[in-house]
Amino acid sequence: MLSPFGDGDRARFQRAAAVNVAGNAVKIAVEGAAGLAFGSVALVADAAHSVADLVASAVVFVWGGSRYESADETHPHGHQRIEPLTALLVGATIVVLGLLLLRESVLGLLGTHSPPQKSLLLVAALLFAMADMYLLYWYTELVNADLGSTALAALAVDCLNDIYTTIAALVGVFGVFLDVPILDPIAGALVSVLVVYQGIEIGRENVTYLVGGAPPAGDRERVVAALRENPAVEGVHDLTVFYDGTDLEVEVHVEVDGEMTLREAHDVETELVTSLRALEDVGDVHVHLDPSGLGEWKDAEDRGGE
Repeated sequence: MLSPFGDGDRARFQRAAAVNVAGNAVKIAVEGAAGLAFGSVALVADAAHSVADLVASAVVFVWGGSRYESADETHPHGHQRIEPLTALLVGATIVVLGLLLLRESVLGLLGTHSPPQKSLLLVAALLFAMADMYLLYWYTELVNADLGSTALAALAVDCLNDIYTTIAALVGVFGVFLDVPILDPIAGALVSVLVVYQGIEIGRENVTYLVGGAPPAGDRERVVAALRENPAVEGVHDLTVFYDGTDLEVEVHVEVDGEMTLREAHDVETELVTSLRALEDVGDVHVHLDPSGLGEWKDAEDRGGE
């Protein structure tokens, strides 16, 4: 079947983002209609929550796919930082929505909102919303299993948050049926704290990508292991591994036999760069060859080398 997005990773990314846009739009329509018809503040608030989710999904759809564009004159290192920037926006949106939900819960505890009318259609709308968000979460995670996109990962977390907030609304509706309406704001307050926490975690992770932070120690270790697999390597020092967007950039000095010819040294450098770029998540690689035995790097281990 022909797809309007074409084939390849970028097409799968944009298709997943488009499905998120559609899924949120359907949820807004169903919950919003039911909430307005029966006076449910919880449903209207949950629908409003999804309006911001819809905007975040649209942003990811429009700009997130730029990470798959090749380097050009204006972006010589590629577009890897655009994706964590969009994910950061999603995280910030989640935090704001969590705080708004907390505000609505506090107002509910203070008794400023009237309970909704009793109707099974409220329950049906909420159950539909939960099923919609779960299917959206499952599909996004399935697509992202191979893509490893931080933007899609953020959207998947947002889908889970939607399920939590809908559960809170469902508890509130059941409270109306049981003549215990205070259950709605209590459940909403607990869920809103979790939503804010998850939004902060998404933001923290993607700020690391944007500012060129250091990756986990395991990434550094596998870079050193790949370098030492080459028999011409006699030492490794001044190694720096950092994030360039979601990709890893490597800068390293490698010691080799100082008697080898320039052509031989060139071949060794090419082999090292190729082997490092073959590692998962590694993008740009910069290798500087030094003659071994000079003793200039005896303190290299203290300076981050090996």
